[in-house]
Amino acid sequence: MQKKLQVEAIQHGSVIDHIPAQQGVKILKFFKFTQTNEKITIGLNLSTHNGKSKDLIKVENTFISDEQANQLALFAPNATINQIKDFKVVNKFPVQLPSSFIGVLACPNSNCISHNEPVKTRFYVNNKTTLKLKCHYCEKSFQRSFFTELD
Repeated sequence: MQKKLQVEAIQHGSVIDHIPAQQGVKILKFFKFTQTNEKITIGLNLSTHNGKSKDLIKVENTFISDEQANQLALFAPNATINQIKDFKVVNKFPVQLPSSFIGVLACPNSNCISHNEPVKTRFYVNNKTTLKLKCHYCEKSFQRSFFTELD
């Protein structure tokens, strides 16, 4: 007998699907979704058809912008965004990793001028497969896992 769990549908808003497990909470924090009064449904470590786990976020009355979708690719490069209107998916698209990010991440190099000067951090994507980013200021490259998000 197969059991099926159901999560309440949202009338208007966004569903972020195919988030790697353990990244959902980071995304909630980064986009400050918990600082709104909108209804948020979170699924963590949900089973997928291939036996792996994923996270899922539904945010009512909030539509993910293209810029946010690009930033989302830092956490979940294979995520998809579903835009919902009147309980129906009206648009579905994958996130796309842009060629650069401005003001999103802190440089892991403690000697980088971005830590002491009033400049917005800027990184270029060196390798989309391994998510290696190069700092505009110190010109050092790091794997995504070495970065922390700006507050």
